[in-house]
Amino acid sequence: MSGVAVIANSAKTLDGGLPALRNELAKRGVSDPQWREVARSRKAPEQVTEAVQQGAELIFVWGGDGMVQRCVDGLADAKSTVAIVPAGTANLFASNLGIPRDLNAAVDLGLSGERRDVDVGRMNGERFAVIAGLGFDARVIGGATRKMKRRLGRLAYIVSAIRNLRMKSFEARIDVDGKKWYEGKASCILFGNVGEAFGGITIFDEARTDDGLLEIGVTDAQGIFQWARTFARLRFSSAAKSPFVHMTRGRSAEVTLRKKVLYELDGSSRTKQKTFQVEIEPAAISICAPAKAV
Repeated sequence: MSGVAVIANSAKTLDGGLPALRNELAKRGVSDPQWREVARSRKAPEQVTEAVQQGAELIFVWGGDGMVQRCVDGLADAKSTVAIVPAGTANLFASNLGIPRDLNAAVDLGLSGERRDVDVGRMNGERFAVIAGLGFDARVIGGATRKMKRRLGRLAYIVSAIRNLRMKSFEARIDVDGKKWYEGKASCILFGNVGEAFGGITIFDEARTDDGLLEIGVTDAQGIFQWARTFARLRFSSAAKSPFVHMTRGRSAEVTLRKKVLYELDGSSRTKQKTFQVEIEPAAISICAPAKAV
């Protein structure tokens, strides 16, 4: 089979690792794919661009959500299809689409699964596939260091969340589809393309990857007590029922803050900003996914 490329984060592993991926592809007739390894996910976009220029029609992405985000961002208007091999810590995009965390199954899905056109979000010019977050969410992501994730796995995010429960809120105004929707204190602002987040918790009940809409959520929870109530709603009921949560949907949003805050895209931290332009790109990328995927 020609036209296949592998873009791999060499720091990530799954089952037998990258040698096993090469082996499984060869068993299925892909003996000489374009093979591109990067030590950091931020190096992936240029590799994606070069792979497409050299004829890649199917791109296997080996890594976690951060690697997928970088590759999706690097695709731009290319028509190539992405096959995800979920070798990261959280793998939220893959799990929301029903892509198994199993090397053989992921390879089979990439070569013979259904091709689905899915939406992606764009924040300040950069694409995201799962969730973009400001404030608390970004601080949790930033606080879960590589060393912590190697030692604790997913628990690293819980440890980081506990450490950030006392963070101060910030003033925010959010316009959705050109109209003011929210103005006041916020401790976390989320823009979602999928519904399920870390630990199987659903943040956005009605999220779909093919509806052409962004899910938008704000929480003004402060302190341990209010955050505990908010997390309880998330775990046992619905985030929308929390008195500290406000939700809507839209095609675009503009966020203006009184001070710069950290933000993150699909689990990767970015530098502090005060203004954010967010929009949805309907059916922007083709993904190999099970037929039952939403």
